[in-house]
Amino acid sequence: MVGRPLKSKEAQSEEIGTSEGLAALSLDALTSVAYGPEAIAIVLVGVGVAGMRLLLPLTIAIVGLLAILVLSYSQVIEAYPRGGGAYAVSRENLGIPGSQLAAASLFVDYILTVAISISAGIGSLTSALPVMVPFTLPLCLFLLALVTILNLRGVGESARAFLLPTVVFIVGLLGILGWGFIHPVITKPEIILPAHAPKVGLFFLLTAFAAGLTALTGVEAIANGVPLFREPRVLRAKRTEWLLGILLAAMLLGIATLTVRFGVVPGGSATLLSKVLAGVVGHDWIFFVMSFTITIVLGLAANTSFGGLPILASLLARDGFLPRGFAMRGDRLVLERGVWFLAVAAGVLLVAVNGNTQALIPMYAIGVFMGFTLSQTGMVIHWRKTRPNGWRLRSSLNLLGALLTATATALFVLTKFSKGAWVVVIVIPVFIVIFRRVGRYYQRMDHMLHAGQVPEPVKELAKPIVVVPLSPTMTTLTRYTVEHALSFSDEVIAVVVLFDSDDDVAKGTIFQKEWAEWAPPARLVILKSQYHSVSRPLLRFINTMDRHAKRRVMVLIPEIIPKNFFAGLLHNRMEHTIMAAIRTRSDVVVATVPVHLTVESLND
Repeated sequence: MVGRPLKSKEAQSEEIGTSEGLAALSLDALTSVAYGPEAIAIVLVGVGVAGMRLLLPLTIAIVGLLAILVLSYSQVIEAYPRGGGAYAVSRENLGIPGSQLAAASLFVDYILTVAISISAGIGSLTSALPVMVPFTLPLCLFLLALVTILNLRGVGESARAFLLPTVVFIVGLLGILGWGFIHPVITKPEIILPAHAPKVGLFFLLTAFAAGLTALTGVEAIANGVPLFREPRVLRAKRTEWLLGILLAAMLLGIATLTVRFGVVPGGSATLLSKVLAGVVGHDWIFFVMSFTITIVLGLAANTSFGGLPILASLLARDGFLPRGFAMRGDRLVLERGVWFLAVAAGVLLVAVNGNTQALIPMYAIGVFMGFTLSQTGMVIHWRKTRPNGWRLRSSLNLLGALLTATATALFVLTKFSKGAWVVVIVIPVFIVIFRRVGRYYQRMDHMLHAGQVPEPVKELAKPIVVVPLSPTMTTLTRYTVEHALSFSDEVIAVVVLFDSDDDVAKGTIFQKEWAEWAPPARLVILKSQYHSVSRPLLRFINTMDRHAKRRVMVLIPEIIPKNFFAGLLHNRMEHTIMAAIRTRSDVVVATVPVHLTVESLND
């Protein structure tokens, strides 16, 4: 299902170019035009329809911030080509606490992006087909599984799979918006807006501005995923970032302008974007094709997180703040543990809210804007340390961006705290605690193992005493295990544990006779147990052994490997119980002899 294993030299086939980068890492930002302008409009109509006159000025302000962010992240791409975005910038310029806060914020944002994108896509589908509403959650989980499998196959493959709907969405939306400006017959406005905007307070403007900033979520994803691009990576990633900024700015300004021009206001069953599209082309086939495409790309926007979080997790793992397995690539050369973590976390979140997008919206954007703020602040320090040509202008732009995004973050928390943002305020510190505990564990391990130090000269150790637990039945398995034990040592002790029953006593007598007749160069010890436990008598025997010359003890356990899962159900798997009990001992070496149930394996 996830494809054949790939050789390391085939990694280039999974790398992406500029157009594929838009599909893999930019859909989150591009599709935000479906709800960003509407979020502003919902706040503005709170003072009446005249408030819609403020939509275009606020959108221009948001596009201005977008320009600052695109310039900033272009510089991040060049300065930190290993990826990681805000985390990498904060790690170098703000220290470990700042980098962990950035990572935790991005983790929350990535998980929420997947959950919201999928629930919004399925929500759009169920709005068109109300009969599907009872199946909202199963459809969400199905779409999540589909996106996960595509990403387990490789980022390049998922990008190519999403390229067609991405192109249709970009070309179609820009084409319709462009036609709206030159349409020979202007659609009659729904509402004739007053000529002048109402007088409102600064806090109201900032609240509307912050609401619209949800349209900028996802701008950081390209800087986080630089290693996914083909060489020259930095140039391709920067081109993708610039292209994203240009496309997103054109869409936001076009939607805001036509919204005011057509007198569109939010409300009812149709979205603001749908009303604008209908105002340009009517309810024609183009409208339905575009609406269906928007539904698809909203669901596929989750792919942005699958491109960013695994790389971020791998950087955290290399720095010792996450389990090091997150830095390992699977057979498809994918950072699959990060993919699985994201899929499971988003799935749990979708189940918790039953696939309801509105329950997730209040939690959204806080994490990403906190990451924006830390990234901008880190770049200010970066310019002051490196001082290249024009560093004062660059630093000033980053400082302005940091102040704006910090203000937006504070407004998000204040206005949405009671509506669900409190969850994010709690979860981010939880992630930081996890990072720190994992980091302390690895520090202790490195200290205990003297990591990085040249070890002492190798000592020649005496061969161990090998203890072989056996069942009281003579079989080919008995010979096979004893032969392996004798290859390790010249002192082998076969141990058979008998329970206090007539059947076991009879089995033990027969086994002793057969052992004497076989006469291997190994000692047989019979242990009797009043309880139905094999491990406890075995451990007591090891404790009382006479270890002359302080020789080590190796317990060699035969492990039967059945042909299939169902055959495994027919075995008692006693070796697992013995192994679990002996592994608690630091003075005993535990080894297994895997025995495949085939005639050839036992007769070699």
